[in-house]
Amino acid sequence: MHTKSEKIEKILIYTLLCFLLFLSIIPFWLMFVNATRSTEQIQQGISLIPSKYLKFNWDVLTGRGFNIWSGLKNSAIIAFSSTFLSIYFSAMAAYGLVAYEFKGRDTLFTIILVVMMIPAQLSMVGFYRFMLDLNLVDSFIPIIFGAISSPATIFFLRQYLLSSFQKELIEAARIDGEGEIGIFHKIMLPIMKPALATMGIFGIVGSWNNYLMPLTLLTSESKYTLPMLVQLLKADIYSTEYGGIYLGLSLSVFPLLVTYLFLSKYIIRGITLGGVKE
Repeated sequence: MHTKSEKIEKILIYTLLCFLLFLSIIPFWLMFVNATRSTEQIQQGISLIPSKYLKFNWDVLTGRGFNIWSGLKNSAIIAFSSTFLSIYFSAMAAYGLVAYEFKGRDTLFTIILVVMMIPAQLSMVGFYRFMLDLNLVDSFIPIIFGAISSPATIFFLRQYLLSSFQKELIEAARIDGEGEIGIFHKIMLPIMKPALATMGIFGIVGSWNNYLMPLTLLTSESKYTLPMLVQLLKADIYSTEYGGIYLGLSLSVFPLLVTYLFLSKYIIRGITLGGVKE
């Protein structure tokens, strides 16, 4: 039987959680609602009820050369390709740091931590110059393959392996004649599945919303990502159509919400196991 104080405490906790849920959802709802409102209505104030200007905003959006399908394709290519390469090679690096004992292992991990603390913007000028020398400017290649080096992903996956790694499985597989690459793919990757899904969500969201790096490297409008195309929606100061801008933002956010809904069940499990060492 629950005491009265326990019931009150539970009610307060659920009330707080509902309030936090409301704060998390309301910005997205307002964005979707504003995508159905006219510029005049948006300027008049906040509304939680959708309006009837969705078709008008869509015409405004497409009338300004906003190629939603091109931007969606470019963002998807960059986001999913870079995320796959990042989590795959990061998983391999994390597995090597945990499973193998070699000289300089701790030093190497320390270097990874130091690199993780350095803002990526500091190396952007040098990276752009390097890509210019390699004639890779205005290409997806440096954006995708540049994501392979992900110290934060390596750190998270290493922490996850420290809580779930069993050396006996590796030794048993070796006795059965399985090679090191086979052990990694057949045993370790399935074990790391929750952590890989968690970092996959973070990687896709970060890459999808990445604006600065594509803006620096991409010059052809046909290769622009969705965030770059949304930025182009700003017209002159006398005729800014905020409804069209909100519709463009909604279109750019919607794929992320769908991806999150499919993979969200792994987040709590992955973060919990990755952050605690038993």
